[in-house]
Amino acid sequence: MEIWVITTIAAAFLQNVRNSLQKSINSVLSTSGAAYTRFAFGLPLAAIYWFALRSQDSQPLEWEFEFWGFAALGGIAQILAMWFLLRSFQLRSFAVGTAYSKTETFQAAVFTIVLLGEAVSGAAFVAIAISFVGVCFLSLAKMTVGVREFLTSWTNKGALMGLANGAMLGLSAVSYRGAALSLGGDSAILAAAATLVVALSIQTVVMTVYLKIFEVGELSRVWQNRGKGTLVGIASMLGSAGWFTAMTMQNVAYVRAVGQVELIFTFLTAILIFRESIRWTELLGTALIIAGILFLLVD
Repeated sequence: MEIWVITTIAAAFLQNVRNSLQKSINSVLSTSGAAYTRFAFGLPLAAIYWFALRSQDSQPLEWEFEFWGFAALGGIAQILAMWFLLRSFQLRSFAVGTAYSKTETFQAAVFTIVLLGEAVSGAAFVAIAISFVGVCFLSLAKMTVGVREFLTSWTNKGALMGLANGAMLGLSAVSYRGAALSLGGDSAILAAAATLVVALSIQTVVMTVYLKIFEVGELSRVWQNRGKGTLVGIASMLGSAGWFTAMTMQNVAYVRAVGQVELIFTFLTAILIFRESIRWTELLGTALIIAGILFLLVD
């Protein structure tokens, strides 16, 4: 199995761990405040990680305008993705929006072609489509949304917010790959770490200003819950390091497609830890995700 695949699966698992840890602070922080912990508490660890790698590999990196442009675009796009998700929370059709946000992998493939000029094979698109159907089954299984409503409501506000969320997530991922590749050098790990530190720095500054102006007192609550926030930051940084490394090594669309295994981890957590009941649609969704990933890897 290729290194990027192993790295992606590890990143997906760590993302599931982060999401589980973040549930413990969602009750005491706003959604923005909880998201902020991922950036602010993850940044110091990312910096340490970068300096540790740099001490072992001193090859020069090309800190050109292209890097800063891609890194800034990726960081801002990821924040906008969160904003669109928050906006969808306020709509009655939130469930539909959540389902449509899963188009991220398709949109990442388009951004990959447009921004980086990298081809995505026809077989890969088929694999992505198979896993996407599986993701939809898993996502819709626990919602009050039927397949008919999902297919016919793509023009309502909830669906549009979901599509925008998926677009921003896809754009951010492709931008991070563009930033890392623009640095040059032979080490994907080093380039990914540098991109991660810069992206987290941008996001921390932007979110600090936002919370200071629009959510007065939230920064104090974040600091009061710094113990839990630190755990979230550690899990988030480790997961992000995996994502950034994998996306530097391989086409983003392929990485995000394999990364959908995270939903299977979430499914297993719900069954094994929280003892939730299983629906046939969840089993079908899991099988389709696995089939799509295997088809992609064989291709």
